[in-house]
Amino acid sequence: MAEDSILGFLQNNEAISDSLQFAASAGIDHNELENVIKSLRGFEIVDAQEFQKDRWFLKEEGKTYAREGSPEVQLFNAVPPDGISREELQKKVNPTVFKIGSSWAVKKKLVEIGRQGVSRKVEYVEDKIQGFLQQIEKGEVVDEKDLAELKNRKLIEFRPLKGYSLRKGPKYVSKRKKAATDLTREHLLRGDWRDLEFKEYNLSAQVQPIQIGYLQPLLKVRDAIQSIFLQMGFEEMPTNNYVESSFWNFDALFQPQQHPARDSHDTFFLKVPSSTRELPEDYVAKVTRVHESGDYGSLGYRYKWKREEADKNLLRTHTTAVSARMLYRLAQQKSFSPKRYYSIDRVFRNEAVDRTHLAEFHQIEGLICDRGLTLGDLFGVLEDFFARLGMAKLRFKPAYNPYTEPSMEIFSYHEGLKKWVEVGNSGMFRPEMLLPMGLPEDVSVIAWGLSLERPTMILYGIDNIRDLFGPKVDFNVIKNNPICRLGLE
Repeated sequence: MAEDSILGFLQNNEAISDSLQFAASAGIDHNELENVIKSLRGFEIVDAQEFQKDRWFLKEEGKTYAREGSPEVQLFNAVPPDGISREELQKKVNPTVFKIGSSWAVKKKLVEIGRQGVSRKVEYVEDKIQGFLQQIEKGEVVDEKDLAELKNRKLIEFRPLKGYSLRKGPKYVSKRKKAATDLTREHLLRGDWRDLEFKEYNLSAQVQPIQIGYLQPLLKVRDAIQSIFLQMGFEEMPTNNYVESSFWNFDALFQPQQHPARDSHDTFFLKVPSSTRELPEDYVAKVTRVHESGDYGSLGYRYKWKREEADKNLLRTHTTAVSARMLYRLAQQKSFSPKRYYSIDRVFRNEAVDRTHLAEFHQIEGLICDRGLTLGDLFGVLEDFFARLGMAKLRFKPAYNPYTEPSMEIFSYHEGLKKWVEVGNSGMFRPEMLLPMGLPEDVSVIAWGLSLERPTMILYGIDNIRDLFGPKVDFNVIKNNPICRLGLE
């Protein structure tokens, strides 16, 4: 109907100047008309020029008043000439009408509401509000002073309206034939393919987006870091146990039992099972001796070491516990062989969540165990490792760790935050940690650990860790992040 109306009108007229007025006069919904116009324009049957004009539209409340009348007039009409009690009036009209209508009716001096009841103050009321709203609904012009009350009562809103002016196009026809999209066997057999009009192919049309999965930036950087470790000759450590004993998480690392990190404010301890079942007793005895009275040239910590503290189960606070297990296993071999180990997995700490900290995050750890290693070797490995990661701006700061000496904090410059951000710790494992395991005295271990989240934030310019990992991650960030990063080799 809409298409026939447009083509029929243009057959006898030069143009349709306003599609909005045309739709209203023809009794056609303008949205339907607009779809037809776009189709005809696409086939060059008509030339269509868009225009925009602003006009007033009724809000939902305004539509109700245009249909049923303003609440004040509805309330006035519900009041008999001789008056009515307030309670009876409330029963006669809608609660919303009573609430809004009584206020406006009193304000406009249409009724009087007193203790004795409600009475009329005038004999007749013309519902001008309903009239103005009906005029606006029809697209008619309403005087600016009459619009003032409608605007104040928020019954109308000013919105842009898109319309079209139409003329005959280069391929105008009074009746459009339906274009065929395919040449079928039946067309060939009948021979009517000679008279068919075929729809032209639009080779510039956008195809349907391909639905694919997207890698999270953390996984991309994890894969890149794993590739770097493998390129540097490292082998992966097994990290499939989130639950660890305090012995391997703390004591084996020469961390005293009164250390603040072992407090429940910093560590998640398990209630069930609360303690470990088995530890290597000969190794436990050596660790006990080193803590209590010292050995291997160390004075120890000079305190009474408690087995029940070492037996407590916890969610591991670092993957260095796995490193301790691997080094102990290496020390039990008949002959020593140098090793390069790495791990990338989750750790848990009872920390306050903020822009750069989470209670659950990923730790990257690397270590080299060999004879004759020095601090210079550690510097060289770290610079090589982070350069491959695309983080060339590094700084090192002396630090303290119970199980490394010397120890260094690693800082990298964050372009988004415009400051140096700590990305990890490093150092050389202490003899008090290595020698009780049974490793030769001339063997040293250089090691470093860093979170997976912070390098990812630096590489992807993310300034809030909660936008990278956790329930607040925006899927569009994952969907639109770069396919690869040229900084990662």
